[in-house]
Amino acid sequence: MITKAKPFLKWAGGKTQLLNDIESKFPYQKHDYFAYIEPFVGSGAVLFWVLSNFPNLKFVVINDINEDLINVYKTIKTNINNLIPVLEKLEKEYHFFENNLEEKKQYYYAKRTLFNIRKSNKVTQAALFIFLNKTCFNGLYRVNKKNEYNVPIGSYKRPKICDKKNLLAVNKLLQKVKTLTGDFEQTVNFVTENTIFYFDPPYKPLSKTSSFNSYAKNKFDDNEQIRLKEFCDSLDSIGCKWILSNSDVKGKNPEDNFFDDLFKKYQINRVMAKRSINANPNKRGQLTELLIAN
Repeated sequence: MITKAKPFLKWAGGKTQLLNDIESKFPYQKHDYFAYIEPFVGSGAVLFWVLSNFPNLKFVVINDINEDLINVYKTIKTNINNLIPVLEKLEKEYHFFENNLEEKKQYYYAKRTLFNIRKSNKVTQAALFIFLNKTCFNGLYRVNKKNEYNVPIGSYKRPKICDKKNLLAVNKLLQKVKTLTGDFEQTVNFVTENTIFYFDPPYKPLSKTSSFNSYAKNKFDDNEQIRLKEFCDSLDSIGCKWILSNSDVKGKNPEDNFFDDLFKKYQINRVMAKRSINANPNKRGQLTELLIAN
């Protein structure tokens, strides 16, 4: 039985739950010939859906400003046979401390420090990234201004750190994918006839305390949201299709028309999503998100 590739990372704001909504807006059919570009790839839920469901893709380009993340994609694509044994070793060592919380913590924080030094080879750095993602609090990725990953240990007892079957399935699909690191605007260089972009930028925070977008050392603020909208305008003007996700700030504050005004000439859809990341469990639950398309 073929394993269906799915995201290999836990991710705040991962798009698995919105795939049906995204599919309903997707302008191409199963056997169409088109190019797919994702400038903020994150954990790649939409990427893997596209790769798994459209067999005649012209080509696929992913980009992210997070160099550590893109290194993981590249390592899975080109060096899977060296990555898996390193992950298996990390999993075995971590599970050894299953019943000793103090030693488990020491192990986690030692690996976090090693990751932040960034002197290991690319395979080890990729393995440490996956290890931290599977063992940290809520699968969160957050760095400080020095680009140091600073998420505390999570409370999972025996997390699956090396999902070998899925990693091999992901490796197969990534052979079709070109990976870039840097600003989202560079992806315009790959536009061709029949191209669709999917944008999943760092979301505009719904409140001062809900900002999880210290995802790179430079903040993605309102000016960046506006620059992204202008990029969408330029794609629209050359006949390029795009779909964009973002937070629904109006759902939180009916007076806040930031996105409604910004994207007023496009289709703005409100879709239901579950929020699972909040320090207060009572504030987790259903909320609306925006799905905007041209």
